[in-house]
Amino acid sequence: MALPCAGLARYLLLLAQENLEFRLPEIKSLIFLNGGQFICQQESKLNSPFWILSLLSEEMARGLMKRTVCAKSIFELWGNGRSVEELHSSLKKYPVEKMEPYLRSNFTYKIKVHAFNKTLTQQEKLERIDSLEFLPFKGKVNLKKPDHIFWFLEDYGTDPNNIPEQPFHLYFGRWIANGQRDLIESYSVKRRHFIGNTSMDACLAFIMANHGKVKTNDVVFDPFVGTGGLLIASAHFGAYVCGTDIDYSTVHGLGKASRKNQKWRGPDENIRANLRQYGLENCYLDVLVSDASKPIWRKGMKFDAIITDPPYGIREATRRTGSQKEMAKETERGTENHISISSNYHLSDILFDLLKFAAEYLVIGGRLVYWLPVYKPEYTEEIIPQHPCLKLISNCEQTLSSHTSRHLITMEKVKEFEDEDQYFHILESQYLSYKSHNSFREKYFSGVTKRIAKEEKDNQK
Repeated sequence: MALPCAGLARYLLLLAQENLEFRLPEIKSLIFLNGGQFICQQESKLNSPFWILSLLSEEMARGLMKRTVCAKSIFELWGNGRSVEELHSSLKKYPVEKMEPYLRSNFTYKIKVHAFNKTLTQQEKLERIDSLEFLPFKGKVNLKKPDHIFWFLEDYGTDPNNIPEQPFHLYFGRWIANGQRDLIESYSVKRRHFIGNTSMDACLAFIMANHGKVKTNDVVFDPFVGTGGLLIASAHFGAYVCGTDIDYSTVHGLGKASRKNQKWRGPDENIRANLRQYGLENCYLDVLVSDASKPIWRKGMKFDAIITDPPYGIREATRRTGSQKEMAKETERGTENHISISSNYHLSDILFDLLKFAAEYLVIGGRLVYWLPVYKPEYTEEIIPQHPCLKLISNCEQTLSSHTSRHLITMEKVKEFEDEDQYFHILESQYLSYKSHNSFREKYFSGVTKRIAKEEKDNQK
């Protein structure tokens, strides 16, 4: 249900110009998490670094910025326009009673000038500030520790090769809060205690936790946990975390190290140690050695979110366990010859099992967030796996190569899981739709082979 416009205040969001497709789902999820609804002015272009949002309160704006890694700052918007004259006219119409609490004589202030996609001289910045002399500031300027900070922002578009003489849009507002961009550096995989070949980039891990609406006291599960990078992001936001993985050595921190110039992992290199490194060990429940194709959880067990990165077969193998009889005839469940062996676990089977698991073990309203690898020439939205209990929330693409990419899929559980037999025909069609991507590894490396062959041919000319 849409929120009424009455009572909403306008805020200006300044976003980072990276991971563009991931920004909208993250901001939407976090606004919903804070009890609001995403309302963006139509003139705000989604690929722009500036979005004008309508929010219920400043508290909601601060709640958003306590979580986002896609946004840099948020401002209470006092005025905006396509020219200096329009901006000034807009500021003069802004209610004085809303300005006055921040312009009193007992408060200090400063004004910062920021131009996106253009460098302004100090003289140009001073000219922008001087043009605002009509605003009723009563306090003194304090450049080091002001009580309030105001920003004059100009948008020169996103094309660095075609910068206009005049800005496309101008904004002025009161700074409220910064986002959590610092987390990207402080949680960088480069300085993490325990890493693997497929450890998730810190920024993407936090984006995934935000897409999943992970919050304090949630229980978050990762069925392909690896070195636990996704658990770290969820634990940072106050969730209790657990996971499983089929690789005994990774779960227990054994075997060869992934770092350069280090042969073997040390005795304290493990997932628990990673969480301890960031002061998050109290959020760690456990990680078990388990095959994702055979859920180990009792009926009635529920998770608030499932955040995961299934293996694609590129840097880590896709494997599952079973008896020799199961591998020879997967449709039957024998009682003999239960020697555990390993076999290929096709991508379509992985996703088929993952969606069934999420449908059964998520709470209503809980979210599944996972990466879906695709071969671009064969990609259509129809191949995205679906389940009657799960609603598709967002689909964001990250390019891997000229011919491959992966999509961050977010789904929300909207109805209780029932006997899977009644859904089998639906699930089977989804399974068949994605089945051509089982050879994703071969298709991924086919581009590399073709590129090497082309380079060799060019060198021979």
